[in-house]
Amino acid sequence: MRPLRYSINVTLDGCCDHRVMIADEELHRHAVANLERADALLFGWVTYEMMEAAWRPSARTGARPDWMVPFARKIDGAKKYVVSGTLDRVDWNAELVRGTWGKPFSSSSGSRAKACSWEA
Repeated sequence: MRPLRYSINVTLDGCCDHRVMIADEELHRHAVANLERADALLFGWVTYEMMEAAWRPSARTGARPDWMVPFARKIDGAKKYVVSGTLDRVDWNAELVRGTWGKPFSSSSGSRAKACSWEA
């Protein structure tokens, strides 16, 4: 099985809700570095829908700072696996995973991938 890297944003006071954190330039640079180490992302359906609403090109409204552009491009182009028994379908370069969710990440899947990043 190829590596699975876990990534979550947590403030010093223990907050891990992406909607109430300050996503500054440093955080985005760090996130891009994490995404560059993986060739796929693993999301649950809530995180997938939150990220899609924020970062899918068709969802973007208004101008973003220049320092957000590398992250926006990286997450938009990344392969995504979405583990869900709730969703009927996904798109945005994503594959819906049900049942044994480890299969897409095993070395027997035929993929020569580096690693998968689990975004929480």
